[in-house]
Amino acid sequence: MKGHTLKAGPFTFENGDRLESIDIAYHTSPREYDGREPVIWICHALTANSDCEDWWPEMVGSGKLIDTDKYFVACVNMLGSAYGSSGPASINPKTGKPYLLSFPRVTVRDMINASILVRKHLGVEKIDLLIGSSIGGFQSIEWAVMEPEVFRQALFIATEPRVTPWLTASVETQRMALRADPSFEACEDIHGGEEGLKCARAQAMISYRCFQGYGLTQAEQDDDTLFADRAASYQRYQGEKIIRRGFDAYSYNSVSTSVISNNVGRGRGGVAKALSRIKARTTVVSIDTDGLFPPHHIEKWAALIPGATYLEITSNFGHDGFLLETAQLTEIISKLLP
Repeated sequence: MKGHTLKAGPFTFENGDRLESIDIAYHTSPREYDGREPVIWICHALTANSDCEDWWPEMVGSGKLIDTDKYFVACVNMLGSAYGSSGPASINPKTGKPYLLSFPRVTVRDMINASILVRKHLGVEKIDLLIGSSIGGFQSIEWAVMEPEVFRQALFIATEPRVTPWLTASVETQRMALRADPSFEACEDIHGGEEGLKCARAQAMISYRCFQGYGLTQAEQDDDTLFADRAASYQRYQGEKIIRRGFDAYSYNSVSTSVISNNVGRGRGGVAKALSRIKARTTVVSIDTDGLFPPHHIEKWAALIPGATYLEITSNFGHDGFLLETAQLTEIISKLLP
C-alpha cells in the first residue's frame, strides 16, 4: 500500500480543544481512486498503523484476499498514534517541542471525523465494505452510525459499541504503569516513560491472549525447571518490541485514553438507538476465547443492528484471534467482498 499525509485544519476535537493544523496519515492501494472501482476501508487496531499489509499480511496486498490490485483499499492512521497522524509526538508549533501530555485528548469520534476528511479528499462517496477489529471496530461502528448512507456492507470483529467496565479497568491499569515511571510525568523528551510503556504493553498482552495460548506457546520445556521464565521472557520481549517499533509512551497513553471514550450512543439517545441508524448490511464476529469482548456480550448488541448477522470463530489465542485466525476470517470476508 502507498502512504500519504493529508494536512487539514483547523480541527476541533470533541472535548472542545482546537488545533489550527493536523496531519492525517493514511495508506491506499498504490494508485489514484478512479471513482468506479470497489472500495474497502479498514480501520486499524490500537498500536497498528495505516499500512494494512504490515500488520495483516496474510489478508491484504497484491493478489491476497483483500486485493489491492482489484479493490481500492484505504486505511487511516488514528489521531494520537505514533505512526504519522498528529499526536503527542508531533511538534507543537508554539513551543517547537513535542506536545507529549499537552496534546488534546482524542475520542473515537475525533478519529472518524479525521477519516471523513480523508474520504472526501479522495473523492470516495460510497464504501463497499468497512472492516474494523478491536478499537478499529470502535471506529467502524461509530462511522457506520455517523454516515449510514456511505456504507454498503460492514464487518465488525471482536469489538463493542461502548467501552465496558472490564476494558476500562484494563486500560487504566496500563496507564497507571506509564504514570509509575517518573520520566513519563517529567515530560523531558519523547523517550520519557519507556520503562512504564514496557510494563503497560506486557500487561496488555495478557488481556489480548488467553490461558490456552500461553499454554501452547510459553510452556516450560524442562520438566525440572526451578523458576519458570519462558512466559516471563515473552512478556519482557513484548515490552521491548513496542519500543523498537517506534511507539512512545505518550502516544500509547493517547490511544489508550481514546479507548475509554468509546460510546456510540453519546448524544444519540443511547447505544440501541444509535445502532438502529446503521444501514449497511452488517456482519458481527466474536472470538470464543476473547476475554476483552466476550461472545455472549457481542451477540446481544449485534442484535440491535437492523438485519445484522452474528458469527463466532474459535481460537486458542483470545482477542488476538482477529489477527491470527486467517482461515476462518477468509471464509467470512470472501462472502462479503464486492
